[in-house]
Amino acid sequence: MPDDFCFTTAPFDELSATEQALVRESAVHVHLRAGDFLLTPEATPQHLWLLTAGHVEQEEDARPLLLGAGAMLGWRALLTERCHATATALDAVQAWQLPRATVLALLAANARFSARVFAGMSRQLVDEEDVNQNRELLSLMLVRVGDIPLHPPFYVEGALDMVAVCKIMSEHKRTSALVRDVEAGVPRLGFFTTTDLRDAMLRPQPLAVREVAHYALITLPPEAELFDALLTMLRHRVHRIVVKQGDEILGILSQLDLMGFVSNHSHLIALQVDQADSAEDLKLAARQVDDSIALLVRGGVRIDIVSRLVSGLNAQIFARLWSLVAPPDLVQNSCLLVMGSEGRGEQILKTDQDNALLLRDGYHCEVLSEIVQRFSTALLSFGYPPCPGNIMLTNPLWCQPLSSFKETLVRWLSGNDPEGAMNLAIFIDAHPVSGDAALLVAAREHALRLATESDIFIARMASAVNQFKPPSRWRARLTQLCGVAAQTFDLKKLGTFPIVHGVRALALEHRLDALNTAERLRALARQNVLSPALARDLAETLHLMMTFKLRKNLRQIATGQPVSNLVELASLSTLDRDLLQDSLAIIERFRLHLQLHFRLEALGA
Repeated sequence: MPDDFCFTTAPFDELSATEQALVRESAVHVHLRAGDFLLTPEATPQHLWLLTAGHVEQEEDARPLLLGAGAMLGWRALLTERCHATATALDAVQAWQLPRATVLALLAANARFSARVFAGMSRQLVDEEDVNQNRELLSLMLVRVGDIPLHPPFYVEGALDMVAVCKIMSEHKRTSALVRDVEAGVPRLGFFTTTDLRDAMLRPQPLAVREVAHYALITLPPEAELFDALLTMLRHRVHRIVVKQGDEILGILSQLDLMGFVSNHSHLIALQVDQADSAEDLKLAARQVDDSIALLVRGGVRIDIVSRLVSGLNAQIFARLWSLVAPPDLVQNSCLLVMGSEGRGEQILKTDQDNALLLRDGYHCEVLSEIVQRFSTALLSFGYPPCPGNIMLTNPLWCQPLSSFKETLVRWLSGNDPEGAMNLAIFIDAHPVSGDAALLVAAREHALRLATESDIFIARMASAVNQFKPPSRWRARLTQLCGVAAQTFDLKKLGTFPIVHGVRALALEHRLDALNTAERLRALARQNVLSPALARDLAETLHLMMTFKLRKNLRQIATGQPVSNLVELASLSTLDRDLLQDSLAIIERFRLHLQLHFRLEALGA
């Protein structure tokens, strides 16, 4: 291996001679061509990258970052074993690849090295152009130690020799242990780690573990914040802290666990979902989603980022639950769908179950009704209430073989079914979460072909934007409120619905593949269906309404009130009322655009 690995650059300037030798033995110097990938979301991260020549573009959430010689890629990805960014070589690139096992070994063995790594990650939060993308990390630093998973306390007796202790720790897959001992008749508790083992091997054997354990335990109460835990670890140069409530030891918090949690909290929930072996296990993970939402909101994370994160977690929960209640042959011969705001990636708090099941033609399951009922009942126990309109896979209308569902689509489009237009609108937002997605593709293509052959049908569907309109002079009333709680505003009927449904009708007309409303707006602007200014205003208005609703709903949940779409106008600040007034003007402008575009006056709408 070349001997030009730079150990003068942080954090590698903290390594000892032995640790430098480990790096030299395991690092590989590679050459990449333009277009080669260093990181992708599809691949499990295996290396830390250290660029020595050339340029790399790293893109995450559609935000590019140009990196050159001296830059490092992959710290967070290695810690969480999940990558959210794509890194591509722009020209001839030379770089060092450092294996994940080596990185983790260095983090575990060298406190100053790991501290510098974490400090670098923290500085990156400040240096990013858009801090909102990283506020999950900042807000998570205010989480309490007792709220994150801790290693259960593991005890060994002080009289045991080193070989016996190492055997016990190996059997239980532990890297540390609490040591029970008595000195001068007084009980004491020590701490032993694999780092202590290294030092013990240099002393004459046999040796009791009590002789190498540390008895000045570094402890924190469960109400301490993660930021306090990090500072305590750095101050005392330790990798683990004992969490105590009075005299009771609750568990052990390690530095790697803390860094992994702070680096990507949502990944921990996703990991719990993947590892769930029963509906009860899955319920524990599902119940954490709302807490995570509240945490992100307090940290100032943008509403579109929160909704995208939550939709991804919900999809994983639904898919895992389906795999637990449905036999493999049913999973393989069906497609489980989510629809409505969940399908569009705009659902945040749990409101209702909008789901469906498409079955492969010719496939039959004798106990299908029992399985879908178990699925729906489990979701109810997770906190997802039934859909008031019965748009659920327990309804035979939304649980059909593909050919039968295509016939249902024809009936919806023929105009004979009074609910047909709205049912089709709901289905157009469908997103697959489990099974054979080709079934949804086939049904969706059939629906799009039928719908785009009928301008009148799409116009009738679009006319629903006028179903809910604020009373005349409504906007004027907003400026006249003086703290009197006399008026309420329906954030869904008067706020999000006209935007979401109007954009959905335009997307159907132009056969757009996008499901998310903001993505549909960007696509419509690119095709000159909407002006870029109106598309931007509508997206911002939608997100404002979603923010108002989420804030209101979180307050209702915290005070034990039922969740609703109504907000008392008098409870809004002057600034919020001004924003709401501007939003109503934008929505009215969009209604007028739809009125002219679809010639709704000809339909009497």
